Amino acid sequence: MIYEMRTYTLKSGTVPEFERRFGEVIPHREKYSALAAFWHTEIGPLNQVVHVWPYADLGERARIRAEALKDPNWPPKTGELVLTQEAKILMPAPFSPPLEPREMGPYYEIRTYDIQPGMMPKVMEAFAAALPNRLKHSPLVGAFHTELGTLNQWIHIWAYKSLDERARLRAEALKDPTWPPKSGEYQIRMESKVLLPAAYSKLR
Repeated sequence: MIYEMRTYTLKSGTVPEFERRFGEVIPHREKYSALAAFWHTEIGPLNQVVHVWPYADLGERARIRAEALKDPNWPPKTGELVLTQEAKILMPAPFSPPLEPREMGPYYEIRTYDIQPGMMPKVMEAFAAALPNRLKHSPLVGAFHTELGTLNQWIHIWAYKSLDERARLRAEALKDPTWPPKSGEYQIRMESKVLLPAAYSKLR
C-alpha cells in the first residue's frame, strides 16, 4: 500500500470555495478509487488543503489517475484558486495504522521531519520503540516516510478532540522518559500543522 499526499496552497480566503467545488465532484472521482482524507490547515502554513489517496502501488496509481482524467467531471474546476501544488508518495511504516474511515478528530496534526540521508531506518526504529507508551495518550493516525517527492521526510499524523486536549496530552506524553523518540540527532528540520477535515473526508 502507498499513499499520495497532495498539498495545495490556495489564494487567501478561497479555502471554503475550493472545498465546495472539490466536494461537488468527489463522487465522480470516487468511481475510480476512494479518498482517504481531506483537510485544510488551521495552524501552521495557512490557506492549504491536503488530500490523501491510497493505492496498491505506483502502477495502480498511474492507471486510476489516467482513467479519472477521462471523466469530464474531474478534476474540479479550481485552477484559478491554486497558487502551488505538491505531491508526495508515502510508504507506511510497519507499525502504521491503515488510513481507514474513522472519526478521530476533528483536529489532526501532521508533523513532518526532514531526516539526514540514510538515517531513516534509525528514526523508524526509535519511533517504534517509543510508540507503545505514546499511544497511551492519543491515537496515531499514520506514520510514513517519503518515497517520491521531497525525500528523507518522516511524516506522522495524530488526532485530537480539541486544541486544549492536544496541549494536555502532549504535556503528559513528555513526562514519559521514552518520549520523544531518541532520534533528534538525525533531524534537520521539523514542521507541524494542525488541520480540520472537510465534510466529505473519510477521516473526521
